[in-house]
Amino acid sequence: RFFVCCVLLNFIYIYKNCLLKQLIIIRHAKSDQNFWGNDFERPLNERGKSDAVSMAKRLKNKQLNIDSWAASRAKRARKTAEAFTETFNIAADDIIFISALYHAPAEVFYEVVAAFSDNFNTVALFSHNPGITYFVNSLVSDVKVDNMPTCAMFAIKADIIHWGGFVNAKKDFLFFDYPKK
Repeated sequence: RFFVCCVLLNFIYIYKNCLLKQLIIIRHAKSDQNFWGNDFERPLNERGKSDAVSMAKRLKNKQLNIDSWAASRAKRARKTAEAFTETFNIAADDIIFISALYHAPAEVFYEVVAAFSDNFNTVALFSHNPGITYFVNSLVSDVKVDNMPTCAMFAIKADIIHWGGFVNAKKDFLFFDYPKK
């Protein structure tokens, strides 16, 4: 009986964890406001580079198994994502770059998330304000963020098997962290 109970509890644990998807939403790190070129090519400033590494280490300390990394193609989001993947010893080539995330409204975030492969259980998503703040505020009713600071991380879990059901899924807040916290 003990063996049967252990097997059953193990099955329930595995089944329950397979029903959860986790999304970590990360705003790009601080960019160079003195850059006069195309906004899409705006680089990170020195504080942004430092914050990206620091926040990546904080995320790594949470010991989440991140299956996929997705980012806006804009330089500041791309470089932030690369700092995170480097900290996690993941090749930058593994980042999925999504043009639609550049200055995306909340609705586009939902479309992007719904298109994720169901093979991924935990995804880190890098993008921009103001859309990223609107998006995180639409996810759960019990936590609101006035503004996603640069390099902030907002994480939720969704009670789904398929990312396609994300928009209507029950979602629970996991954590909110940012460089000056």
